[in-house]
Amino acid sequence: MRFFGNIEAKTDAKGRAFLPAVFRKVLSMSGEDSLILRKDIFEPCLVLYPQSVWNERMDTLRQRLSRWNRRDQMIYRQFVTDVETITLDGNGRFLIPKRYMKMANIEQQIRFTGMDDCIEIWATESEEQPFMSAEEFSKAMEETMGTEDFLFPNDQYSATETSKSKVERV
Repeated sequence: MRFFGNIEAKTDAKGRAFLPAVFRKVLSMSGEDSLILRKDIFEPCLVLYPQSVWNERMDTLRQRLSRWNRRDQMIYRQFVTDVETITLDGNGRFLIPKRYMKMANIEQQIRFTGMDDCIEIWATESEEQPFMSAEEFSKAMEETMGTEDFLFPNDQYSATETSKSKVERV
């Protein structure tokens, strides 16, 4: 299950939003019918997890934290207590509770961002930007991935160019 793309939308007066059709299709094809909503740990946005993804994250977290360590229990408690189970109505809408809208500074305009196995919801009015500049992004990708051909590993031309550049650097 993979979610990709940015889709702008808006909430109605009650805080309801339509989950974009492209994301509903991914959920449907995966047999998912409920989502978990949580405020992101690092950023001022909300995160929608398909139930199966949430369960995997919970299992991983539980394995890494001891029930007999006070700090671990506090981490676990804080992570799991402020969540909402979300079910889409027949039209593909869901309610964003008011406290979550406040946490993410959402007034009405929102952006759904596919983040592989989950979906982020950002306030489009916010000055917080979830993206790097093009220059920062390219530099970060180069540092993270190196100069290996990760996009087209079987491309002979790219492999030759990479080999040449390695030789030139030596």
